[in-house]
Amino acid sequence: MRALRGDMPETRPVWFMRQAGRSLPEYRALRVGTEMLDACLTPEIASEITLQPVRRHGVDAAIFFSDIVVPVKLAGVDVRIVAGRGPVIDEPIRTASDVLRLPPLDPAALEPIREAVARTVAELGSTPLIAFGGAPYTLASYLVEGGPSKDQLRARTMMYADPHSWAALLNWCADVTGMFLRAQVEAGASVAQLFDSWVGSLSRRDYQRRVAPHSERAFSALRGLTVPRIHFGVDSAAVLDLMAGMADAVGVDWRLPLDEANERLEGRVPLQGNIDPALLGAPWSTLEAHVLDVLERGAKAPAHVVNLGHGVPPETDPDVLTKIVELVHERG
Repeated sequence: MRALRGDMPETRPVWFMRQAGRSLPEYRALRVGTEMLDACLTPEIASEITLQPVRRHGVDAAIFFSDIVVPVKLAGVDVRIVAGRGPVIDEPIRTASDVLRLPPLDPAALEPIREAVARTVAELGSTPLIAFGGAPYTLASYLVEGGPSKDQLRARTMMYADPHSWAALLNWCADVTGMFLRAQVEAGASVAQLFDSWVGSLSRRDYQRRVAPHSERAFSALRGLTVPRIHFGVDSAAVLDLMAGMADAVGVDWRLPLDEANERLEGRVPLQGNIDPALLGAPWSTLEAHVLDVLERGAKAPAHVVNLGHGVPPETDPDVLTKIVELVHERG
């Protein structure tokens, strides 16, 4: 919490995006026979999965176990998670009438989320819980494309072909993900992170004019709640300053060294990141040198929360993550 507010602690804190999930055998055992979205919406299961990496790795924060499409599902959109592919929407949102038919999210539908967070916070003690939400552009991409896409071509086409419907769609996405974040914070989460998985597909101009205002709208749902906000995007170097302007700290993926990110942000913003997930499968001597380099570069920022430059790959040996935590606590 100190680091996110710009005060570099004596020991660098560390947690990992996707630390709760398929890399852990206890997660796989718990998930047997349970669909992904059902696990997210069952408070006992979601809470237990959130707690597992804190127990195993000794990380300094928990990240609420969920999926970015959960608030979309809770609003009534038919979405499912397909193994090996991700979120799939069989009836994509591609026309003005499709956007108009999107239902509002009933706050009562968020009760399983509130219960799961409250259960988790009660178990965590002094370890903070990070609330989780998908940025409007990433949600809109899934809704328009019908599933994961490498270039978000249909979504970006809609952005130009029907800008009014595009803006209405992103407002809807901002509102449901904002409500999702707020429910987690009101139930006890100490931090909120907004993930923009597909922001790297946008030009700086398009992000600034057609996307950033909606991300700001999502964050505005936290108005009146004094929690630090982290903004993270994949391949976001071109818009890092714009993302940082909405939050207290910015996550940096593995492509941009932290000292360069700090220079771009003029030394004003705490950074989070950015161990390359590809190195988690490298020999320990190689990975150790890389982690120490990340620590050295991150020390130039006002404060630094150690993390990956994206999520934990499912094939990662969990003992490697534990060793990284020990190394950061010893040397950071």
